[in-house]
Amino acid sequence: MSLLSGLRRCFDEELQKQADHIRQQLAMGETKPYTEVVDASSADAHRTGMPPLTFMRQVDLLQDDTLPVDVRQRAERMLGQCDGRSVGAYSESCGYEHVQVSVAKFISRRDGGLASGPVFITSGFQRGLMVILKLLVWGSGQSQPAVLIPEPHPHTLPRLLNILGLAALPYRLQERRGWVLEKEELQRAIQASRGRCNPRAIYISNPGNPTGHVQDRNTIQEVIQFAAEENLLLLVDEVYQDCVFGPDCEFLSYKRALFEMGPLYSGSVKMVSFNSLSNGTMGECGLRVGYMEVVNFDDAVLPFVETLLTGDISPPVIGQVGLDVMAEPPCPGEPSYSRYIQELLSCERTLRENVDKGRSFLNLLPGFNCPPVVGGVYLYTHLTLPQVVGVYAGPLYCGRLLEEEGVCVGLSECMCDDHSATGSCWYIRISILMPPHKLDDLLRRLGSFHLRFLHQVP
Repeated sequence: MSLLSGLRRCFDEELQKQADHIRQQLAMGETKPYTEVVDASSADAHRTGMPPLTFMRQVDLLQDDTLPVDVRQRAERMLGQCDGRSVGAYSESCGYEHVQVSVAKFISRRDGGLASGPVFITSGFQRGLMVILKLLVWGSGQSQPAVLIPEPHPHTLPRLLNILGLAALPYRLQERRGWVLEKEELQRAIQASRGRCNPRAIYISNPGNPTGHVQDRNTIQEVIQFAAEENLLLLVDEVYQDCVFGPDCEFLSYKRALFEMGPLYSGSVKMVSFNSLSNGTMGECGLRVGYMEVVNFDDAVLPFVETLLTGDISPPVIGQVGLDVMAEPPCPGEPSYSRYIQELLSCERTLRENVDKGRSFLNLLPGFNCPPVVGGVYLYTHLTLPQVVGVYAGPLYCGRLLEEEGVCVGLSECMCDDHSATGSCWYIRISILMPPHKLDDLLRRLGSFHLRFLHQVP
């Protein structure tokens, strides 16, 4: 598992290095069949041309008498939290108390009035996750701490676990059933770890990154029961909670499901849920801020979380301004409400339309199989290439796609049991968080290359 994870990470790193090199060549005036590299390997929305929300940008300006009154009021309120009324001053290591309160209210509204647990503002989702994982790090050999992680998983996760000395225990999502998570698979994974390591947590991605699946209440309850049975900390990545667009599909937070299961679970199962300003419809990757809510942690542990966060001195202050906007957007009747809602709905509509367009196109290409997507921001498509291309057909394919067409996608090796006797199986990860015309251009380039590549195979 560790070797495979390393290879996967290497695929993405090598493709990014190649993309940077091609950008340098284009900047130097070298002629290629394209004028820019389209990077669809990550969900950096603004990099691909998705516009930011106007209210967010206006509040970030902080002081401008020409802006709507509710923008000026929000900016004034945030400046009042800053030492010296300046965003250049440090905040508390866990974020401004005002922003923590805003996030707690957001969580309570989302969860039907349930009170929020302690909230920590972090320098992005990854930073928050690293802080919590550090609490688990002690022991070696058969007592080496381990985390159950989904297969497929976010492409940055194995590297983070490896840096901290945590073993990764994969549990496989069921592709043929829409990437559903089965409790039997969790039990298989935990049994396989006996005598090898010491599982201490289970990582959940809901909505799924990169698969786009959305868990129903029954699945969530089974995971919570499993965590209780095995005394595991629940690490719940919910950064795409505002990106659910499948029919008859809605987001249910693990925290709400936990408390609706009654005191047997709500008073004992330990959980940390994560959200970020970088992901989903906000797409503010450069502001580097997120939050985590901890549930059922002993009061004696919370100071250790805060101490680990002090290494950052302060989460980015402008990012906290943006997080406050996400947690408390304009209300009906306020001057900015109408435009804010229109822009939000436009982004959601673009996601839905891009999913339909992308799936329809990819499923017409020989060797591609793109299953339904009901959430998240990726098309995670199965690609079978002719076996004659070789064992590293995927890296070869993606490297040539980048060089010949200027399209950078994410890549991982297929872990399915039913490998084709005549094919090499891979997964391609394509972000759909981009303007429709950009996706049209990407699909045109990809389609042209794919047919050319297959034609050149002996």
